[in-house]
Amino acid sequence: MIEIVEREAEIEGTRVVWREAEAHTSAPVLYLHGVPNSGALWLPFLERTGGIAPDLPGFGRSDKSAAFDYSIPGYTQFLHAFVEHVGHDRLSLVVHDWGGVGLAFAQDLPDRVERLAVIDAVPFLPGYRWHAIARVWRTPLLGELFMGSTSRFTMRLLMRRLKALPPEAVDRWVDQVLDDLDHGTQRAILRLYRSAPPDVLARAGERLGGITSPALVVWGANEPFLGTRFAQAYADALGGQARVEVVERAGHWPWLDRPEVVDLVCEFLAG
Repeated sequence: MIEIVEREAEIEGTRVVWREAEAHTSAPVLYLHGVPNSGALWLPFLERTGGIAPDLPGFGRSDKSAAFDYSIPGYTQFLHAFVEHVGHDRLSLVVHDWGGVGLAFAQDLPDRVERLAVIDAVPFLPGYRWHAIARVWRTPLLGELFMGSTSRFTMRLLMRRLKALPPEAVDRWVDQVLDDLDHGTQRAILRLYRSAPPDVLARAGERLGGITSPALVVWGANEPFLGTRFAQAYADALGGQARVEVVERAGHWPWLDRPEVVDLVCEFLAG
């Protein structure tokens, strides 16, 4: 079993917590979580490949300052500083949901990306329109009211109705998320979604063709938020050879429904 340690540092004025383990791949893997998770999401992967999994600013145990720029450019700037801090010239990259901000970083420095795995990521592509919950979050006042009313009961009910998670995983997942879903994380989520209308998302992926590293795009066939057509759309937009895997009987976190997805991704990262 790979030993995973927790590290902490101040990076450009933001205290950042991350999990790290010795890399068992040719390039260390940078794992980027989405909303509303933290770096703990990636533990089953870190145990196989090693690598780095930060709590992005606003999430988990990293700082949740009102001064941070919770937007695609803000997170891109942070990732440049974070990668410089950890000191790796070349990385593989795995992104899920809003962890797709890593694609903006990758478009800036495509030669530093050895392999790329995109898992049910927010589409930085033309044609995407936000799902119903995101539209609520993007609406001033209504979003704040919705966030303020979130409880373990309401979140469990929502996850079960959406079938975004396997039924047996819902309670554990909700407990983990709500442990971190304080006012700072709620503010980060609202600002992030409000910073990204569809035209901003499309512009954020205009240079995806410059990423020519081998790529794997994984999507749950029962994805409730991000249409499965965006799996192939990502593969088509990337500049290298991209393989698409649509996982049957899986939702937004496909490895929770189908643990073999961890094997799929880790074998790809191993080359």
